[in-house]
Order: sequence, then C-alpha cells, then structure tokens
Amino acid sequence: MEATDDILQAICDLKNKILGEVRKVVMGQDQTTRLCVVALFTGGHILLEGVPGTAKTLLMRTLARILNLDFKRIQFTPDLMPSDIIGTNIFNFQKNEFILSKGPIFTQFLLADEINRTPPKTQSALLQAMQENEVTIDGTTYPLSDVYMVAATQNPIEQEGTYPLPEAQLDRFLFKLIVEYPSREDEILMVQEHQHGLGQKNLDALQVRPVTNMQTICQIRKTIHRITISESIIGYIVSLVRKTRENPLLLCGGSPRSTMMLAHAAKTSAVLEGRGYVIPDDVKMVYRHILGHRILITPSAQIEGITANKILQDIVEQTPVPR
Repeated sequence: MEATDDILQAICDLKNKILGEVRKVVMGQDQTTRLCVVALFTGGHILLEGVPGTAKTLLMRTLARILNLDFKRIQFTPDLMPSDIIGTNIFNFQKNEFILSKGPIFTQFLLADEINRTPPKTQSALLQAMQENEVTIDGTTYPLSDVYMVAATQNPIEQEGTYPLPEAQLDRFLFKLIVEYPSREDEILMVQEHQHGLGQKNLDALQVRPVTNMQTICQIRKTIHRITISESIIGYIVSLVRKTRENPLLLCGGSPRSTMMLAHAAKTSAVLEGRGYVIPDDVKMVYRHILGHRILITPSAQIEGITANKILQDIVEQTPVPR
C-alpha cells in the first residue's frame, strides 16, 4: 500500500476517531492518548507513570476495546513468578505427555499493571517478548501476535513497596509517559459526565466502540515503513541523540537503538498528521518521551535538582533545526 494522500488522510481520520472514543471515558489525556497511538503504529511498547487514580489502567482498557485487540491484564505483585506470566508445561497423565499452559503474555494487547511492584527477576520475564516478539518455554520458542504490544503502568518510584525497573527492561519501552493530573476544566467535566452513577468502569454503558482491527493496524505499519526521511532530518535526529552522550550532566546517553526508535516514531507522528514526510516538530514531539528513561543523570546534577526533561529541552533548544 503506497502512502497516497487519501491513505494518509484516512490514517489521520482514524487517529481522530480513536481520540474521540477515548474522550468518552478518559478526559484531559489527549496528548498521552496520541502518544499511545504513535507507539501502537510504530510497533513499540509504552510505560505510563503516575500516582494512583489518574486513569492509567482505565486508559489502556479503553484503548484495547477501541482497537478491537485481544486484551489481557497482569496485576504485578511481589509474589508473582515468571511462569505466572509466560506459562509452563504441565504433564497430562491421560495423554502421557506435557501440554503447554499458556500464560497471559500470549495476547495482542498486554497490560502489565503496576509493573514496579514485582522484583526484577519477574519483570525480566517480559524481555524476550518485548524485544523479539516471541517466548521460549523449556527450550521451545513460541511466536506472539504481529501486533503484540505491552502497556505497563507504574507508580512513582519513591512510593513504598516498589522496585526500580532494570535498564534492560526500560530500554524495551518506546515511550515513558508521565500521566499528569487533569486540568481544572477537565476535572469538572469528568464529575459532570459521571455524576449519575454510570461509572467509568462500564465501557459498554459508555458506548465505547471499536474503530479498527489487527489487519488495519498491520497495514498502517507497512505504510509508515515506506515513508522516507530526508537526509537533513536524519542528521537532526542523530545530532539530538549524540548530544546526550556528550553532555557533562549525563553518565549515560541515548543508545543507537534510541536513534532508530526516534526516527520510526517521528515517521509515525508525521503520518498521523496526514503527512508523508517528517518535519522537525515530529522529532521534537517524541524526543523526550523516547530519551527520558534512557539517560542517566550524574549524582551532582541530581543534587542540584536538574531533571532529565530539563537536560533534553536544553539539547533541543541548542541543536540547529534543519530548514
């Protein structure tokens, strides 16, 4: 499928339909929802961080319904084991053979709820699935869905009973999105919409409907892959990532993988706006969400209160923008 103007407009219209359906349930999170859609069509995973009650889980449940994907949820707890996620072989005495009991990881849209409440050993059960789209159990490898996506939620790390995610795990996520409190106007609208006992949990009562499916998502991904980026924009992307490696406030900058992810996400952002070409604003929109969880700040910078967002914003402002 070539990226004609009609196809690009159809993808843009689909994005708007998805945002419209989400607004029936979750208000004030348009930017977060848009970035989730960017991750989906890029083929990446997302990590949402926010205090309890900011609709992280609800947003993911709603998106799965709208996308018409097979959905499963894992509630991460301190006693969760890797086999609880990927599954295990169970001996069947009647057939005298081992039979695979698949875990919830075998789905299309996986919600890893409160992922930082389980130890790193259990968190690592997702590594192969997120990177290679397959799972190995007792030496046998099983493929996952073509549209397999992990959406993980976590509470801020300073809260009690949480474990930091290993760097290898963090690097598997395309985006880390901070879910903020809604604005005053959105919070007022939220109360008005749900004051009659309808409740945000009942997606059927809220008339949330699917607007796409797995086949369409795969076609859109193929369309995005065919989009080319100009040499000047590629140079801009590489400069933005390389400057994180040269920054004296950072112990570790962005990896070559993050450069590739930045390029792919920028293409998706352009297509979702109905364009078949990437502009600097597409790169800027996804830059801090891709690099923010991949850089390590020096202890002295942390003491001074310098944040990853501040460092990345300074890099964007200091990097010449291609014409």
